[in-house]
Amino acid sequence: MKVVRKFELLVSATVGVAVALCCAPAWAHLNSTGMGPIYDGSMHFLASPEDLVPVFALALFSGQRGARYGRRALLVLPASWLVGGLVGLTASLSNGSPIGSAIWFLLFGGLLAGDVRLSLNTTTALAAALGLYHGYLNGTGMRQAESATVSLLGLTLSVFVVVALAAALVVPLRAYWARIAVRVAGSWIAASGILMLGWAVRTA
Repeated sequence: MKVVRKFELLVSATVGVAVALCCAPAWAHLNSTGMGPIYDGSMHFLASPEDLVPVFALALFSGQRGARYGRRALLVLPASWLVGGLVGLTASLSNGSPIGSAIWFLLFGGLLAGDVRLSLNTTTALAAALGLYHGYLNGTGMRQAESATVSLLGLTLSVFVVVALAAALVVPLRAYWARIAVRVAGSWIAASGILMLGWAVRTA
């Protein structure tokens, strides 16, 4: 039981920090790392909780459902993110909606917390939708940056790495307490989505 509580505290603290970073709008403009456009795109993704947390939740959920789901998410999510981003590079600037971000938190956090048994095709469709939506928003914000396509590639590679690591972490879990801990992480992500949704509606 002590191990479970420590893990819950760690997950709670991690999600709390992620939510704290979401307190102000974070648009898709690139900040230069000084290490080139690939690193700029990669750091943009890793420093954007509204992008990172739903990807992390989807990866955990896919791993929870098994290796086939994890492999499918690993292929579909980065590919659709890249396609959405390339389309966004040709579109006018769009900042997205805080309500949209909250809905992704709620959706994947809820699926993870509830250990919902979706079909492989449904999970694939959700992964594609997430990638296209966030990729498009990222692309519209990057379109005026130099080497935007290369930066988008770096961002997509980061999505691939996060999905691979998170799904691979969950797939082999068999202990009951470990799977419960993963579901607790989902409940905190969903709770963060509720807070974000309430804040977005309040300030609308």
